[in-house]
Amino acid sequence: MTHYSEQQSQHPAKPIRVWDLFVRIFHWALVGLVAISYLSGEFELEIHSYSGYAIFSLVFLRVIWGLVGSKYARFNNFVYSPSNVIAYIKSIVTGNPKRFLGHNPAGGMMILALLTVLATTTLSGMKLYAIEEGEGPFASNIQISLVSQTYADSDENKHHEEEKEGEEFWEEVHETSINFLMLLILLHVLGVVLASKQHKENLARSMVTGDKAPLS
Repeated sequence: MTHYSEQQSQHPAKPIRVWDLFVRIFHWALVGLVAISYLSGEFELEIHSYSGYAIFSLVFLRVIWGLVGSKYARFNNFVYSPSNVIAYIKSIVTGNPKRFLGHNPAGGMMILALLTVLATTTLSGMKLYAIEEGEGPFASNIQISLVSQTYADSDENKHHEEEKEGEEFWEEVHETSINFLMLLILLHVLGVVLASKQHKENLARSMVTGDKAPLS
């Protein structure tokens, strides 16, 4: 019996491929693009806009992959009811949370929140870019409106007022969503660090290799 136990300890369980290649590329590409977009916001408008387009494209692809992708990438694998999320958060506080191979209930909620806020941030940025620079996917509607309003001074003034109000609105949405995104990123990093400590596993490394130890 002792000999068998020693053999087991010498041959640890084979890791399980949890995160597929797309999920890993998506994760680290998003990290880089968010950093670029955040740092270029006040200085390099062109870089900022293109990084925003890239982020929106990644979010769109991740949503698709959440429906048709591999097992642990799908939403139905990590989206839980609010009561389950609350119960899991309570278990984190007590220091004895259940280990999941994929995203745990709190992590799943964070993924949904991040995707939602990233979509809001990029779409509001595109709208603001169209108003201020007359460029981007929303620019055509604004240009048509400008042409139609140039026939009367009163209508033109009214249009400028509406445009200014629209600019202020979308600027507020964009800035608020960016601030909320930074908060979510901070909470996400803290959650990864805490979960790694509680379960004695390196979650950041698993997002590089794709592998995790099987559930005991």
